Formats: sequence, C-alpha cells, structure tokens
Amino acid sequence: MKEKKIIPYLQPLATVFCNLLLAYVLYFVARIVFLLTNYSFYEGHLEFSHLMEMLGGGLVFDTSAILVTNIPYMVFLLLTPWRKLAQWIYIIINAVALAINLADCVYFHFTMRRTTTTVFDEFQNENNIAGVICTELINHWYLVLLFIILIWALWKLYRSPNKAVSVGSWWTWYPSQVLLLAIFAPFVVAGIRGGFATAVRPITISNANQYVDRPIEAALVLNTPFSLYRTIGKDVFMVPEYFTNEQEMANIYSPVHIPTDSIQMPKNKNVVILIVESFGREYIGALNKDLEGGKYKGYTPYVDALISKSTTFKYSFCNGRKSIDGMPSILSSIPMFVEPFFLTPSSMNHVSGIASLLAGEGYHTAFFHGAQRGSMGFMAFARATGFQQYFGRENYDTDKRFGGDNDFDGMWAIWDEPFLQYYATKMSEMKQPFMTAVFTASSHHPYQVPEKYKETYPEEGLEIHKCIRYTDMAIGKFFETASKQPWFKNTIFVLTSDHTNQSDHAYYKSDIGGFCSPIIIYDPSNPIGEVQDKIAQQIDILPTILGLLEYNKPYFGFGIDLLKTPAEDTWAINYLNGIYQYVKYGHVLQFDGNKSKGLYSLQDSLMQHNLLEKSGAVANSRLIQMETELKAIIQQYMERMTQDRLQP
Repeated sequence: MKEKKIIPYLQPLATVFCNLLLAYVLYFVARIVFLLTNYSFYEGHLEFSHLMEMLGGGLVFDTSAILVTNIPYMVFLLLTPWRKLAQWIYIIINAVALAINLADCVYFHFTMRRTTTTVFDEFQNENNIAGVICTELINHWYLVLLFIILIWALWKLYRSPNKAVSVGSWWTWYPSQVLLLAIFAPFVVAGIRGGFATAVRPITISNANQYVDRPIEAALVLNTPFSLYRTIGKDVFMVPEYFTNEQEMANIYSPVHIPTDSIQMPKNKNVVILIVESFGREYIGALNKDLEGGKYKGYTPYVDALISKSTTFKYSFCNGRKSIDGMPSILSSIPMFVEPFFLTPSSMNHVSGIASLLAGEGYHTAFFHGAQRGSMGFMAFARATGFQQYFGRENYDTDKRFGGDNDFDGMWAIWDEPFLQYYATKMSEMKQPFMTAVFTASSHHPYQVPEKYKETYPEEGLEIHKCIRYTDMAIGKFFETASKQPWFKNTIFVLTSDHTNQSDHAYYKSDIGGFCSPIIIYDPSNPIGEVQDKIAQQIDILPTILGLLEYNKPYFGFGIDLLKTPAEDTWAINYLNGIYQYVKYGHVLQFDGNKSKGLYSLQDSLMQHNLLEKSGAVANSRLIQMETELKAIIQQYMERMTQDRLQP
C-alpha cells in the first residue's frame, strides 16, 4: 500500500503567518522610501526617539491594512486546495498595496497628506489623468524599478504549504481548517480595529495624530491602503450652494474672529476645562429650579454649590451626542455635522484649538484622560490640536503617590475621584500660565461606582444617577484640593459635559432637550453667581475663554463669545439624524438641508406645536431669518471642511 503524504493541520495557518510577515516588510520598506523621498518636510523635527515613536505607530496601521487587504488570500489558502492560485492572489493584493504606497511618495508633495478616497472625486473630470501618470512613472523611474525588485523578491520569498493535501480524507481536513479560521478570526478583527480593549474604537486616519507632533507627520505614520479603505463611503461633507457670493455669506456668518482692539493679552490666567462624561444638564438641581414644581433637587450638590459662584446660562447645549463629538466642539469650536469630524478624512485638515492658540502665548498645555492611551481617539485629537502633554492611565499607574492600577474601574479608566486628585496634583507641578483639560470617565456605561461607595451611592431612579452622585463628589473634592493651591485664584474654570445620557424627564427626551449640557464658568477671583438669559453651546467655550483672556489675534471658531454677545444674538446648533437644529430668537428651527421641517418656540419645551403648520407673518418672517442664517453656517462649515480652511 502506497504511503500517503500527511500535511500537518497547522501548516496552512503557519504559511499565512510567514507570508503576512513578508507583507509587513514590504510596508516598512515603503514607509522608509516615503520618508527619504519627502525628507525635506521632516528633517527639522526628526529626532531619533520621535522617529521610533512614529514607526511604532505605523505598525498599528500596517496591521490593519495588511489584514483587511489579505482577507481573500487567507480564506482562500485555508479553505481551498489551489495553492498556486492562492499565491497569485497574495502577490496581486500586496503588489497593489505597494504600488499605491509608492505613488503617495510622489503625490504627498501636492497634498501633504495620505491619499484618501476623495482623490477619485478630485480627478473624476480630468481627461489627461493617464498622461499624468505616465509622465510621473518616467520621472520617478527609480520607484518603478524598486517596485519591480520588491515584487520579484516577494514572489521568491513566498512560502507555500506542501502541495499534497490528503490527510486521510477531506472530511477530516476541511473541518479542521474551518476551525482554525474561526480561532484565527478574532485576532484578525482585533488587528483591524487596533486592539482588543473595550475602550478602543476601530482606528481611523485621525488616530495617527497620537504618534505625531505636527499634522504633516501623520502621513508618515499612515499607509495609503489604510487611508483609502477607511474613507470608503466617508464623503460626508457635501458643499451646498445656498450662496454663490462668498462675501454675502460672510456678512451673514463667518467663523473667523477678528479682535476689534490691539490690547496686549494682559490676563495670563490659567485655564482649566473639565469635560465630564454624560453629565447632562438634567441631573443638576441648580439648573432645574422649575422642574417638578420647584421640588427637584437633582444629584449634584457639589456642582450646585459651584454654580452659586459661577456664570451659567438659561439655555445651554452640547453640539453632538457622542464623546468624539464633544472634544472638537469644546476644545476647537467645531460642531458635529453629519458625522463626527474627527472620524472623517477632514480630520487631517490643519486644525487649531484653545491649546495651540494659548501655547503660542507661552502657556503650558496638557490633556488628561484616565483611560489607556489611544482610547476614544482622544490622544490623537489632543496632539493634533496643540496639547503639549498627554496624561493617561499609564502615567497614573507609574505615579507612586497614587493607587496605580488598583484604581482602574475594570472597564474604561481610572475612577474619577483618584484621577481628579492626580489632575490637581499634576497642575501644581506645572509652570504658570497653563491650560489643561480633563475628560472624566466614571459616569459611563456600565454605570458602576467603586466598591467602597456602593452603600453611599445606592441604586436610585436611573442607573446613571448613582454614578452622577459619585462623580459630583469627585468634582467637589477636586475643587477642595485645587482651592488650596497657589494657582487657584489665577485660574478660569469651565465645566461642561461631552454629551447627555439617560433621562427621566420629558423635556430632556425631546429633540432639543436631548442636547442640554451644562456650561459653567467659574473664576475664583470674581465669584459672581449669575444665570445669564442667553443661549450657550459647547462651541462657544473657546471664544468665550479667549475673550476673558483678552486674546488679541485672529482665530477660528464656529462659536461666539458669550459674555460679549447680546442675548438676542446668541444661538446654538446641533445635528440629529439628518436634521439640523438651530436655536435662536426664542425658537428652534429644524432643517433637513433642503427645507425646514419644524419651527418651535423654546417655551414649547416638549416641542408639541410646530409653528410651520400655522400661517402667520411672525412665524414666516422668523423662519426666513433663521433659515438664512443656518444656511450660511452649514455652507461655511462644509466649504471649510472640504477645502482645509479651519484656520484664519
């Protein structure tokens, strides 16, 4: 009887691993070539340690791109007997990936960014694209030669499993391969997402910013296949044509702020911004004195006490419903329209923020978030907008003065109470003036409090209420600690939430009520205790702080200076399931981008009476005015996003 050739069941999977390692080498070589061909853009800031940081970050994006593009190869090799065809699939996939990576070595000179799917729209009406490509191939013949050499090497080094596939019978071999594929699949998914951790969202091109010091460096961290596949179907910013005259639109609304005087910024006050997870306005008793017939106490006694010394506003709103919406709104005065700005190709635009603006005035800037680095994309955003330092869970763990990972909540981040104490302590070590921001985490699903506080803050009402009480206590202890520091009275504090959360009152469940966030401005040197009859929103925080500091340079921000703007000119905007909501003149306008869908009085808290269903000159004139202003805001936003004009 002829002896059968036996292939170990694991051999095909081992082959996949070996060949994927070859793909990593290919991507690494392409990145080095990219650096060398564009060296003039990087040489001034290319310290060895920073280069290693960027190359390390590049592995994260290479992993995602390699796994996504090689899925057909992996499945084909593991589940079919056609080994040679599998090799061809592998070579073709990685040859295309190498080609577009090398192409960006050239194209980068024109765009200063990795190519995304917008490139197809950019050149769709060009008839000479073939000629342009041929010319560039000739001009950069050395890249063509390198491509040929690398693909030849890839073919030669490719490892193929034994051609014999008989393992007793197909009915035992095939199920074993399906099982191996099922076991391998979670690791592939984790590699594509950027990690296993619960807090890690699928990485996007904006995550490259967490490894760089300048926006232009993000191109070195990224690779082109990743940038392309992550932006498929992501053309979310479509420029409307409400206005054909740029000046006409700017006269109605412009996000460029030009100071009216030449005062030299004399107020070198520190700025501290607390972004409190899910800390909706609904939970705060001091901001809901009329709720439940005046009997509502809320869940925030410490913040209530803070409000008695602060400036707040009769109406205040967030500009989005997710954490990734809140960050740009609060720190860069950029609202969320259609999709989170920082998850779109426009995240590679040149973006300013309160950190970069104040850093230019000599401020020390730092961002704090008690989760692991990379969580929620916050580190990337912080670095992209000018924060000089980032303090996360890893930094907290290494500080022997605190409890380290014993203070980790087991899901997201360090508990708020110890992390806010860490925050206050680190600020006391900074040179003044400083600008810092902290993003808390404990008032987040799955709505738990530390074990030692479970009896202090028992279940009540909604699940989140006990967490709000815990975080409120943590905020109170933070201000108690901060008040003892020498920098305290020279500091402007702003407290807001990233978005709202669970609700048990009808108003806060309405279309506009679901965006009600607190905006609290506290200056210990001037404890006012005032509720202004104005409309406020997150994007107003940056202009308002700069106004308090008497910042005297042009800057970019979609919001307004609340303290220097008359009440009738204050407004707010947000986007909900395809509808823009514009709050001004005591009304809420709902607009779908083409026509108005609703107009409600702000006094109609449950939004029960659509004024568009009634005829009347007052309603019609108000509608026309609000619709015109809203169109100007939308078009300014879309034009500037697509044209990379997010700076003055």
